[in-house]
Amino acid sequence: MSSSKQAYPFRWRVMDAIEAIAAALWPARFGKALPYLMLAPAILLVLLLVIGMVQIADSSLHVLDRSTFLPSPDYTLSNYQTALGQPLYWMIIWRSLLGATVVTLLSLIFAFPYAYLMVRTPNAMLRKVLLIALFLPFFIGQVVRAYGWLIILGNQGVMNEMLGWIGVSPQRLLFNYPAVLFGLVQYMLPFAVLMLAPAITAIPEEIESAASSLGANWWKTFTHVILPMSKPGLVGAGLVVLTLSLTDFAMPAVLGGGSQDFIANAIYDQFFRTSDQGMGAALTLLLVGVGSLVVGLIFTVFGAGTLAMGRDKK
Repeated sequence: MSSSKQAYPFRWRVMDAIEAIAAALWPARFGKALPYLMLAPAILLVLLLVIGMVQIADSSLHVLDRSTFLPSPDYTLSNYQTALGQPLYWMIIWRSLLGATVVTLLSLIFAFPYAYLMVRTPNAMLRKVLLIALFLPFFIGQVVRAYGWLIILGNQGVMNEMLGWIGVSPQRLLFNYPAVLFGLVQYMLPFAVLMLAPAITAIPEEIESAASSLGANWWKTFTHVILPMSKPGLVGAGLVVLTLSLTDFAMPAVLGGGSQDFIANAIYDQFFRTSDQGMGAALTLLLVGVGSLVVGLIFTVFGAGTLAMGRDKK
């Protein structure tokens, strides 16, 4: 009896019971429909998002009635004409796109060595330390991190104190465009590492050893083998960092001091400061349109990155 229980563990009995219940609820003849059933929750969430976008699109076609401070019942394209006709919004869009591009490039440059070392190191303890250091920022909110940089980079902060030790007068390190980009790179770095690591893991180490045995030094191995084969990870990480940076709110608001707004900050101002929901909705759809065009262009030129890894092997 004891050997029988050991041969057929309790957890297997539990799994059999779950399978029996599933078979009773969903007969085997409906098996082909099971994948579509599993898609149902995701499709439902997407539909909710679509419904929200439809509501935003409807709001964007109503201007704010200044006499009642309520949306006008008439449908008009005035909000789009205003948004596209004012140089201020073009400047904000350009600033957001340029910032997202710079942050993406810098994040990939800084993240690649970290991801490579984390994947390739034979030292298990070092790998664990790198992993813990990678996930630590996720336990701290973005706003908290931004305020942390306020303390470090402020006029009386640690950075200016260190500059004072070498005879450099205090510098204005906050409330400018580089400060926003610096905060965004620091915030996006873990995302880039997490997207790069699977792609580097998928590169067999034997290929690097073969390149070395054929006379290639480390640099040639890196530029001719590792970097090209890491393309899916670079594309995936770039897409994630680009989209998150383009829509970021906290870093431009805190480290930019209100003078380096991105599109998300402009949308927030319209919704919650001027109560112009129509203009806020129009800017939201413009952000969605611009972001979709950029992501679609990247998909067309570079492919889907890590999102399509393994598909060609089937």
